[in-house]
Amino acid sequence: MQRIFLHFSVLLAFSTGLSAFWMGDNSTGQSRVAPKPVIEAKELKLPPGFTARVLGTDLGPTRHIAVGKNGDIYVKLSKLREGKGMYLLRDTNKDGVIDDTKLFADYPGTGILIRDGYLYSSSNSAVYRYKLNEKEEIIDFEKPERIVEGLVDHGRDNAKPLAMDKQNNLYVTVGSYNDNCREAGSGKGMSPCAILDSAGGIWKFSANKAGQKFSDGIRYATGVKNAVGIDWDTKTDALYATVHGRGKFDDFYPQYYTPKHSAELPAETLYKLKEGDDAGWPYIYYDQFQNRKMLAPEYGGDGKKTGGEKAINPVAAFPAHFGPNALLFYTGNMFPARYKNGAFIAFHNMAPELKKGYLVAFVPFVNGKAGKWEIFADNFAGTDLVKPTGPIQHRPCGLAQGPDGALYVTDDLNGTVFRIDYKKK
Repeated sequence: MQRIFLHFSVLLAFSTGLSAFWMGDNSTGQSRVAPKPVIEAKELKLPPGFTARVLGTDLGPTRHIAVGKNGDIYVKLSKLREGKGMYLLRDTNKDGVIDDTKLFADYPGTGILIRDGYLYSSSNSAVYRYKLNEKEEIIDFEKPERIVEGLVDHGRDNAKPLAMDKQNNLYVTVGSYNDNCREAGSGKGMSPCAILDSAGGIWKFSANKAGQKFSDGIRYATGVKNAVGIDWDTKTDALYATVHGRGKFDDFYPQYYTPKHSAELPAETLYKLKEGDDAGWPYIYYDQFQNRKMLAPEYGGDGKKTGGEKAINPVAAFPAHFGPNALLFYTGNMFPARYKNGAFIAFHNMAPELKKGYLVAFVPFVNGKAGKWEIFADNFAGTDLVKPTGPIQHRPCGLAQGPDGALYVTDDLNGTVFRIDYKKK
C-alpha cells in the first residue's frame, strides 16, 4: 500500500486545511481517493468569469491529456510510475473531484488523442491504440494494437505528439535530436542535414492500419525542429504545429552573436502546414524582432543575412525559449464566443527577454487568420519570475477540451491536473 500525498503549493488554496491522500494498490494499478472538497486554484490569473481548480496532483511527470465524452481523463507520463506510463482518472460521483484512478500502459510517452472509438497513445518510438466501447471506456487495457513502430528515439526531443484529420490520417512529430544539426564537436552544420530523413519533421500514417513501420509513413512536413504541440483544426481543415526554436548562437559564433542574442533568439513559432511544406530548420531561424527568416550561422549566417526563400513563414511568433508544449483549437461552447476556433498553447518555460512564462496563451483566429497572441492563464509558476522568492511550482505541458467545453491543463513538474471553467455572472 502506497500513499501519494497531495502537494499543495502557494498556487493552490485548500479551503478546509485538511490533507487528503491517494491510496495506491500496486497489485491492481487502481487507486481510490478519500472524500475531499474541491481544491480551487485561486492564485491562477485568469480573465474575468473564469475559475480554475485542481483535479489531482503528485501524479508524476504528466504530459499530454485527453478527455472522453463520458468525462474520463487520460494522462500520459514521460517516465514510468509503478511500471506504468498512463493514468485513467475518474470523477465517479460527479462532484468535481477525481476519486478513482488507474495506472496502465507499460511505456512512457507524450502523445494521446481520442477519435472514432479508439484511444491513440504514443511511446517515444511507437503509436498504439486501445478499442473503446460505446461509453468511450477502454475494453482491454493490457493488449493495445500497435499502429506504428520504429520511430527515431535518441533520447533528446523524442516526444511523439499526435494529431488526426477527418480522413483518419495520423500525424506524428519526430523531433530533432541534434539541436542545430552541427557536426560533432564543432559549430559547423551538416550539409545537407543528414537527420532530416528520419527526424525534424512530421510524418503521416494511416490511423486504421496496424503494424506500420516508419518506412510506411509519408514525411508530411520537414524542417520542423521539434513540434511538441500539434493539432488538426477542423475550421480551416489544416494541421498546425508549435515548434521549439534552436539553442545558443554565441557559443561558436561570438563575432556575430552575444549571450543576449542567445537569450532572446530565435522565436518559438506556430505553423500552418500542408503536405510538402518545409519550415526551414536547421538552415534558417525566425527572428521575431526583424520578422524575418534568418540564415543560421552554421550555414553562413551572421545575424543579418536572410534565408529560406522556399521555407514557409510562421502564422505566429512567440518569445524565445518559451517552450510551447501543447496546442489545442477550441471548439467548445462553454467559453465566450471569441475563443471559439482559436488556439490555446501551453508554454512550460520562461522567456528570458520578458521574465514571463509557465503560462497558457491564446491566439485568436478570425476568418482563418491568426491574430495577436495574449496570455490566458498565468502564474502557474507561483512566484515572481522577475524576483523569485521560491521555486517554480508548475509547468503547463498538456491541454484538452472536456465534453462540456472546460479546458484541462497538465503540469509536468509536480504532476498536477487543472480544470478551467467559465460562468457568466
